[in-house]
Amino acid sequence: MKKILLVTGGQRSGKSGYAQQLALSLSGHPVYLATSRIWDEEHRRRIERHQQDRGKEWENMEEEKFLSRHSFENKVVVIDCVTLWSTNFFFDNEADVEKSLAELKEEFIRLTSQTATFIFVTNEIGLGGTSPNEIQRKFTDLVGWLNQFIAQQADEVICMISGIPVKIK
Repeated sequence: MKKILLVTGGQRSGKSGYAQQLALSLSGHPVYLATSRIWDEEHRRRIERHQQDRGKEWENMEEEKFLSRHSFENKVVVIDCVTLWSTNFFFDNEADVEKSLAELKEEFIRLTSQTATFIFVTNEIGLGGTSPNEIQRKFTDLVGWLNQFIAQQADEVICMISGIPVKIK
């Protein structure tokens, strides 16, 4: 059965932890699909620590952009996170919001055509006010529009507030 869940909220609100607990409640061997690029040595160490913290029951995968190139049939997959995934398209497309949004939507549709349970983790980056930086405003628009698109497709949407899950949809 195909199912799409979106877990959203601010930074350090407990999104990833909630998504991981949910995945483990649905599968004894879920997939953790990380979308972040490795920016520097500190970031590499952070990623390695996160992989070790998850434990042996997890299948850890790294994919910066083309998530659909992997088969997830009949699996439970945590995609962490939409914000970093969007960053990769945004920078590769030289801050072209329209092109990035179209490519992200197309990739999302390809990915979620598989029969699997997808748990997307994202950030509500627009809650902090309007940035004076044009690039940041463009990126906030991109992520906001992509979050809306995913939420419309999702069977469930959970907003994490201070570690507490609040069901939105």
